[in-house]
Amino acid sequence: MAKMQVRRVGIFSYAKISAVITAAFGLIFGVIYGLIVIVFGAAILAGGGRDTGAAGAGSIVAGVLIMVGVPIFYGVLGFIFGALWALVYNIAAGFVGGVELELDPVTDGYAAPPPPQWGAQQSQPGQQQQYPY
Repeated sequence: MAKMQVRRVGIFSYAKISAVITAAFGLIFGVIYGLIVIVFGAAILAGGGRDTGAAGAGSIVAGVLIMVGVPIFYGVLGFIFGALWALVYNIAAGFVGGVELELDPVTDGYAAPPPPQWGAQQSQPGQQQQYPY
């Protein structure tokens, strides 16, 4: 078991990863909230009544804008706060040391195929092999 220590985190690298992850969450939340706003806008339009057309259409447009705007907003905030977190981590790791990780080597259950036997009859892939029986 090898012990390793993370002494520094790349600020821009962590900020990019944080932005992508938070934008993905923003996409999920934006679609949910946007659909809710669109459904209420459609309900206003379906209700009919005096001067409901502008309100219903406006809320449908607002729902679409939420679906687009929330992931962008989350991504920008994720980038900013990810960069700040990485900066604070690097400062703190300079004082007290980094996070220690215990790593085990990964061993696959598969071994490399045996080397070919020179002089033995070789068959091409897709061809039927000739068995001596």
